This record gives sequence, C-alpha cells and structure tokens, in this order.
Amino acid sequence: MTRDPKSFQLSPELHAYLLAHGTVPDGIAAALIAETEALGDISRMQVAPEQGALLTLLTAAIGATSAVEVGTFTGYSALCIARGLAPGGRLLACDVSHEWTAIGRKAWEAAGVADRIDLRIAPALETLRSLPQEPTVDLAFIDADKPNYLAYVNELVPRMRPGGLVLLDNVLWAAPSSIPPPTTSTPWPSAPATTPSPPIRVESASCSLQVADGLTILRRLPIRHHRTGTKLTRSRFVPADGPCASTGR
Repeated sequence: MTRDPKSFQLSPELHAYLLAHGTVPDGIAAALIAETEALGDISRMQVAPEQGALLTLLTAAIGATSAVEVGTFTGYSALCIARGLAPGGRLLACDVSHEWTAIGRKAWEAAGVADRIDLRIAPALETLRSLPQEPTVDLAFIDADKPNYLAYVNELVPRMRPGGLVLLDNVLWAAPSSIPPPTTSTPWPSAPATTPSPPIRVESASCSLQVADGLTILRRLPIRHHRTGTKLTRSRFVPADGPCASTGR
C-alpha cells in the first residue's frame, strides 16, 4: 500500500531523499511496517521510519537505561526505543490494546529486544501513577490520546532524572485544537516541601526538524533559585518562543 509521507509538509520526492540518506529500517522493522500498513487507515498511528530512527538515536545519545512509552500501538516506536537502550536498559510500554500490541510482541521477539520491554495493558495514567516518585526515567515518549498529553506530562516530569527527555508526538498534525498548549500559568508539579529533592523546572524546545507530523522535546532541569534582594523565587515552566529556543536561562 502506497501512502503519502507522514512528514506531510514534505513532497514525496524530498521525503524519499531523506529516507534514502538516513537509517534504513532493517528486515524486522520493515516487516512490522508492512504488517501495520496492511491494517488500513488506522496504520497512520504508527510512527514514521525517520521518526523511529530519531527515537533510537536520542535514546542512545543520552545513554538511557530507563524509558517509558505512552501509546504503543503495533510496537514500532517501542522497537526503536528498545534498540537504543544502554545495556541492561528497560522500556515500560503503556497501551490498552491486546490486539495491536500482539503484533509488536512478535517483532520484539524477532529483534531480540522483548526482554527489555515491559508491556502494561491498562489506562496509561493508572500505570504512571503507580510508578515510584523517584526521578529515574531517562526518556519518555508520548504518542496517545491528545487531550491527556498534559496529564501524562504532569505524571512523568517528577519521575524524570535531571537531563531526561520527554518527547510529545503529533504536535503539528494535532495542533492547535487537540493538544492543550503549556503556558507560564500551567501548574507543573514540584517536589513536596518535606522531601530533600529540589522542585522541578522544565526546559522546553520545539523540534526544528519536520520529523513526521511534529515532535516537541521537553528537558527536565533541577530548579534554579534566583535571588531577588533577600527573596528567593522559583523558576516555573516557560514554553519556547520559537523552534529550539531555550527558556529560563
């Protein structure tokens, strides 16, 4: 089945050029792509091959040993993240469908990464809220129901290690109506006052590349206390003003 590229702002010719000059899916990944495409229109929920390559690259680049995925579908993104994990690394994959994830399980087994993936079939918010509060997650990928994106971020941010990345998919395709935009007044979580760990500040940047249908990257930083006379103020979440603009520096 031939489809327009998911990177919908690119012509088919330019998209083909980018694929040819990037990491080409191997036989296992290509078979999973083909099996998913055979499902029909719903196959568009699968990440594009070039985005899968980016997921592997980012996971490996930060040396991730702990990753979380919200929205697994037929398992292509999970396959890509699992392949980028450092030795001993684990991916917690959250989904609600036994049917679709069964397709992914076969590919994970064939690729030899099934032992790195813990698949939880349950509402993702329930799964995330059951996790320990300690900041141990290196990378999180959110590709699920768009109205809940901020709820997922709010659960994940306290659990991200400093420097950890939260990736939000479909931000060009779904924006502006489906994904609530973060603002300076968004009540982002902070550590309880009774704990010794510092509250949280999040640095946000928009992906400057037209990767598939848009990817936003959030990076967790420890809070910075700014001294104003004798009063300390806490930085809060500040969205980027433009592609790859840094915040709160």
